[in-house]
Amino acid sequence: MKKVLALLFAALLVVGLTACGTSSDSGSSKDGGDPEKLIMGFVPSQDSDEIADTVKPLADKLSEELGIEVEGQVMTSYSALVEAMGSNQVQIGFLPAFGYVLANEKHGVEVILKSERYGSGTYKAQYVVRADSDIETLEDMEGKAWAIPDLTSTSGFLFPAAQIMDKFNVEDVQSGFFSNTIEAGGHDNALIAVYEGDADVATTFDDARSTIEEDYPDVMEKLKVVEYTAEIPNDTISVTKELSDDMQKKIKETFLSFNDDKEMIEVMNEVYSWDAIIEAEDSEYDVVRDTYEKFKDSISID
Repeated sequence: MKKVLALLFAALLVVGLTACGTSSDSGSSKDGGDPEKLIMGFVPSQDSDEIADTVKPLADKLSEELGIEVEGQVMTSYSALVEAMGSNQVQIGFLPAFGYVLANEKHGVEVILKSERYGSGTYKAQYVVRADSDIETLEDMEGKAWAIPDLTSTSGFLFPAAQIMDKFNVEDVQSGFFSNTIEAGGHDNALIAVYEGDADVATTFDDARSTIEEDYPDVMEKLKVVEYTAEIPNDTISVTKELSDDMQKKIKETFLSFNDDKEMIEVMNEVYSWDAIIEAEDSEYDVVRDTYEKFKDSISID
């Protein structure tokens, strides 16, 4: 597991560095202060082009409220977004809990807000299989093909992997418990891999099936949830340490004001199923750090 994870994670970081190196003016600042343009980074939980179009009203509204140009940018992966924030090519990142922990540890990225769904600031990861599958428990998943969204996905990889490591006392989850692991490139794609028979089980946030229901109307009947993980703190809005305290405060207050703006909350809901935006503290993510300790020797973050 150590060798496989290290190689995969290193490859993702190369992709991230390559992607963020293509921006010519993002992160540039005037007189060493805040940048003249803010880049807001997303990772697709659905079609990339759809997200780019969907977040434009959000970027435009932020520009209007902050008095500075804001541009939404869809990244190739959470790893790419972490590295783009590390190089200050992206200043505002919509990061999952694990992505935030990595970005904070490696680059000093700071959480300012998080999502609220169904009145809660936490959620669970789910294990999804085909409804006609004979998989009913975690034990039944041994030797099966596992589809994950991304190696830095909190619900798609970190928490399920840790749960299986604890329950079955295994180190090599990816090929020592499962027969193989498919990095699908998004929660939707992980589900589609199971739907189409390319994988036996997918791990995603709860309930990611709704994100593909428009294209796969029978997904709720074709795919079933067989298990959940422990509670996970919700995904974040995080900012780079290079932003001034004043700018961070303005960004935080502007996002919080969107709770009273129906159009903006609808955008947040369409992109990542956010019902509201609430304040967040770094300490809330200690549970993710503790879980990540299981992977310290397997994932290189240097």
